[in-house]
Amino acid sequence: MELLKTMQVFCRLAELGSFTQAAEAMQLGRPQVTRTIQALETSLGVRLFHRTTRKVRLTSEGEQFYERAQEILGDVAEATSMFGRPDATMHGKLRIDIPTAFAQPGFIESLREFTALYPEIELALGVTDRTVDLVAEGVDCVIRIGELPNSSLVARRIGQATMVTCAAPSYLQDYGEPKTLDDLNAHYGVRFLSGQNKRPLPWHFLNGSSDQTYVSRRGITVNESNAYVECGVAGFGILQAPGITLDRYLADASLVEVLRGYRPRPRPVSVLYPSRSHLAPQVHAFVEWVRERFPALNGRWLEQ
Repeated sequence: MELLKTMQVFCRLAELGSFTQAAEAMQLGRPQVTRTIQALETSLGVRLFHRTTRKVRLTSEGEQFYERAQEILGDVAEATSMFGRPDATMHGKLRIDIPTAFAQPGFIESLREFTALYPEIELALGVTDRTVDLVAEGVDCVIRIGELPNSSLVARRIGQATMVTCAAPSYLQDYGEPKTLDDLNAHYGVRFLSGQNKRPLPWHFLNGSSDQTYVSRRGITVNESNAYVECGVAGFGILQAPGITLDRYLADASLVEVLRGYRPRPRPVSVLYPSRSHLAPQVHAFVEWVRERFPALNGRWLEQ
């Protein structure tokens, strides 16, 4: 058990990059964390961290040991929870963040099922499309749509979301309906500005068996999901978004799907969390719940 505790301290220091922060996270004294790491390095006969006055980072040997330690601690966590009642230790605060696309009645209503199943968990819900620093912002896990950048976070694919290209009837009346991808060059687009690189996100299309992307050359640019859809409803131009976001607008014909024959492949949906080796029971419960319940959150636009 002492070795497992040492591995936990090591992994937390690797993730936070600070002896002080690791000590606070593990509820230990800073000197104890320092001694634990020194003892581990002595035992292994290698230096695991590069140390500066402000930051510590893993050496190449440390990176190898970190990957293996994560696997071991994750396996131990799974093994020790095999026979306990799932709801026996489900308490405390759970901080999750979801994309604006999921801040819809169907998903929000489904969260009531989770809170009814685990009434001792205090749920804190954030809604944003930007990249969240889970450790710095104190978030336990996030749900995101699309391909994920490389990071130290653990990512589990939970399903996929159908994407829809559409426009307001008023816009189509003024500019006509595009029939092919080449027709898009004559149209205005509502462009969503990515918080990552400050460039409009490309639209995706499936042309036969090949994937194609397109970036609208003209039109309004917005950086918030609700405003993005509302600009489309107002007739500013064509937009592309997850169907779960557009459902009520398509239902009442405020928006009309275009280029249906080029509808893109569904976009992956993933849940991300910092580390398997330190996964709190309530986080594990939510990850498993949302993975199992995902298709039922919106059967029309979401699938496993």
